[in-house]
Amino acid sequence: MSGGEPLRVIIGAGEQRWEGWIPTQQADLNLLDRATWAAWFGSRRADALLCEHVWEHLSEEQGRAAAHLCFEFLKPGGFLRVAVPDANFPDAGYQRTVQVGGPGPADHPAADHQIVYDAPLLADVFRGAGFTVNLLEYCDAQGQFHAQDWDVTTGPIYRSRQLDHRNLDHRNAGGRLGFVSIILDATRPLEEP
Repeated sequence: MSGGEPLRVIIGAGEQRWEGWIPTQQADLNLLDRATWAAWFGSRRADALLCEHVWEHLSEEQGRAAAHLCFEFLKPGGFLRVAVPDANFPDAGYQRTVQVGGPGPADHPAADHQIVYDAPLLADVFRGAGFTVNLLEYCDAQGQFHAQDWDVTTGPIYRSRQLDHRNLDHRNAGGRLGFVSIILDATRPLEEP
């Protein structure tokens, strides 16, 4: 990688690929193992990290430790864009799928979900690690969806209002949302307090 290009890394990418982003898997960057981060990054630090639907596979305690790890490996002013399922999305089928333990089958991708976040708790996880937090998409405690206009080119999240195919009706005609995530930007301050 040339010195002029920003270091933008996808954590737990699976099959996900976005132009300008380096996909990594758990074996490369394990959110529970600092040694994998030290080996992968060396003396480098990321300009941006992207992590879509991974944090729910960690316990709250593990998620808090992982937030500290990401903070350490981001440049000051760098950001981590995170998306997780939303505990307040008022759709029974969605909640059945994303619940702790998933919908039933042991081979379902949600089978090892350990937590379903609401926006205040997820924001607290990252504020507790020293980040400033900006909520981009979320449902409030009454199930009302809130979204800022955010630029997907700065860190695409497929399971978002803007990109997910299940939200096409909403985008085209103001219809019902089919799938939402809590999406936030956690930014490492330029100066440490």
